[in-house]
Parts: sequence; structure tokens; C-alpha cells
Amino acid sequence: MTAADSPEFPAAPARPRRIRLLLADDHPVVRAGLRAVLETEEDFEIVADVPTAEQAVGLAARLDVDVVLMDLQFGGRMLGSQATAAIAAAPGAPRVLVLTTFDTDADILAAIEAGATGYLLKDAPPEELAAAVRTAAAGKSALAPTVALRLMDRMRTPATALSRRETEVLQLVADGLSNAAISKQLFLSQATVKSHLVHIYSKLGVDSRTSAVAAATAQGLIRR
Repeated sequence: MTAADSPEFPAAPARPRRIRLLLADDHPVVRAGLRAVLETEEDFEIVADVPTAEQAVGLAARLDVDVVLMDLQFGGRMLGSQATAAIAAAPGAPRVLVLTTFDTDADILAAIEAGATGYLLKDAPPEELAAAVRTAAAGKSALAPTVALRLMDRMRTPATALSRRETEVLQLVADGLSNAAISKQLFLSQATVKSHLVHIYSKLGVDSRTSAVAAATAQGLIRR
């Protein structure tokens, strides 16, 4: 028996495993800022940071990662919600915590439906960000207060809330796409797109595409 194994010298307790993070954001300043904030936490380890959603999907599959901090908008072809869905679909996948500037229903619903464990805004204070990372790593929902409130409002008024598909269609209308272009992008018939628009008009109390976009923007349902 060595001195270190004797009762007078008990073995030091094993150090808890750090929460391993992957940062995905196309702005280098944002990634640097996140590193600076998160590396101050002793229980966090940043294993990589990437500027594209495609790279995030690839590294999340290859590296030992617990939580991916995911932006929603990237300069490449893949969106953050699409990357979230790809990551979440894999067996034993890391948790995805969306970190974005957008708090519209269209963005929130896309991320949650894709499998995001949490949704936080970039203006969150460092302590809230750190707490959200730990909550996500534990497999629990981590939502910004404003995001949680928006979801609660939708639950309270389900009859007038736009569905996930309706918000998607209306966001594309706001982006300037025609019914034919929306049909092609969402793999829907033009009749189905028109049906969604009829329901959107009814729920928003409007009678035109322009009025629907204006009303939805004012209510924070979509972004311009």
C-alpha cells in the first residue's frame, strides 16, 4: 500500500466531466465573444467553433460534444433550424441550444420542431447563458423568458395562432416569393398554398398579402 492509498492520505475525488461545447455562428466576433464568456466557466470546455451550419452538423457527429450553440442564420445554404434537425436526428446526439437575435414565432417554431432543447437570445446576460447551457446539457428545456411567453400565448389562443406551416408560408410571402415559388420551395401544391393563405387571412383579420405581412410583423410572428 502506498502513502497515497492509506487512510491518512485519501484519494482525491474524481473531477466531474466538463460540458463539452460546439459553437456555430457565422460572425467571427460573436464566436470570439462567446468563447471569452463561456471559457470563464470551470465546468465548460469548448471543443470547436465553426462559421457554417454544414460544419456544425459534421463536427457534432464526429466529436464528443454535449451541447451545440446554434445560430439560425448563416451565409451558406443550410439554416440553423435545418442543422438542428440533422444533428438531433442522430442517435446519442448532443443537445442543441439555439442562440439567435430572432424571437418571432416563425423562428421559434422552426427551431423547436427541429429538435432544439433550448432557445436563447443573444442579448442574454452571461449568467443566463451559462445556466441555459447547463440546463440543456441535462436534457431539460432552456427557453428565454420572452420565448417561453410567446409559446404560452400560443397555447392560450390556439384557434387564432398561426400553425408552423402557416408561419412558414407567410414568412416566404414576406420575403417576396410568389405562390408558385412558395409551392416549389415547400413542395406543396399551389392550391395548398392558397388554402394556407386563406386561413392566415382569417386568423389575422386581413384580406390581402400585404396586410397579412404587416399584421404578422407587428405581432412578432414573422420577421422582415
